[in-house]
Amino acid sequence: MTFKEHYRFSLNRPAPTLDSDIITLAHGSGGLLTNRLLDNGVFELFDHSELQKREDGAVLNLSGSVAFSTDSFVISPIFFPGGNIGELAVNGTVNDVAMTGGIPQFLSLAFIIEEGLPVADFWEILLSIEHAANQAGVKIVTGDTKVVERGKGDQIFINTTGVGRLHQRALLDSTRIKPGDSIIVSGNVASHGMAILSKREGLEFETDILSDTQALNDLTVKLLDEFGHDIKVFRDPTRGGMATVLNEIAGQVDLGVALESEELPILPAVKSACEIFGLDPLYVANEGLFIAIVSKKVATKMLDILRGTEKGKDASIIGSVVEDHPGKVTASSGLGGKRVVSMPIAEQLPRIC
Repeated sequence: MTFKEHYRFSLNRPAPTLDSDIITLAHGSGGLLTNRLLDNGVFELFDHSELQKREDGAVLNLSGSVAFSTDSFVISPIFFPGGNIGELAVNGTVNDVAMTGGIPQFLSLAFIIEEGLPVADFWEILLSIEHAANQAGVKIVTGDTKVVERGKGDQIFINTTGVGRLHQRALLDSTRIKPGDSIIVSGNVASHGMAILSKREGLEFETDILSDTQALNDLTVKLLDEFGHDIKVFRDPTRGGMATVLNEIAGQVDLGVALESEELPILPAVKSACEIFGLDPLYVANEGLFIAIVSKKVATKMLDILRGTEKGKDASIIGSVVEDHPGKVTASSGLGGKRVVSMPIAEQLPRIC
């Protein structure tokens, strides 16, 4: 089910009936209104044994190495083409765990809500969280809700923490990267950042630009099952985009990264939007793709597997690790020249995730 289909479906599930159509400070007091909000919203949607204990923590049955990540989401606007802050919060943390070689199993979920947020908006966010968690195969097992005064938040902030077991074939470590390794990106770049910016600026294009937010744990598990230790690194290029992630890696291993610009997958509408705003797609945030650095011998086969999936159908081998220009990233131009892709100095697009 696509997000748009889910959104239409969710409109047939009305928001819970509370004493007010907006979130008030009383909803964060810990008293009667807090309990009504949680009972008719969070606990009704996420109906499984771990959360229904309604304690301040959760006891989880884990064994072996554990993958763990936490993140906070402060995006503006909270509803954007292709998703909203709730779906983004689940997918973002699921992907962070997956990038470690983990198999996400459990999430915590914490809200900081600004007084005045419509209950209907909060309900829509909850429904998107439910949908995203089901799609990713994770359970929400504990959480927290706070309400702050008007002007002390920006509608809603969400924190999620993810826990899971480590895939038995995962050995992800940047120190294992060697010259000659191939660099693969799993999908079209810059879609999320351009969806947010186009929404803020009120721009419309012939083709809708949608955020690429999606959970990637099914792809990473599939690749680890097949290729194991030949995968050196997974990274999701969110804030700062591809340029930031690849510069970080190049600096860590003191090797160079050589990109082939013509191999970079990007949707035509997104490319046009980047040109309008004067932005380099390599610096624009993504929320539904990953970079994989892998042994050259498996790169083509991995690409074939990715392209055989819906989420990875636009994957591409975009470059390689080289001994030249250690610590730096270069990109070829269409005319045969090269340019240095430096680390971004400042945030290009504020409040992107």
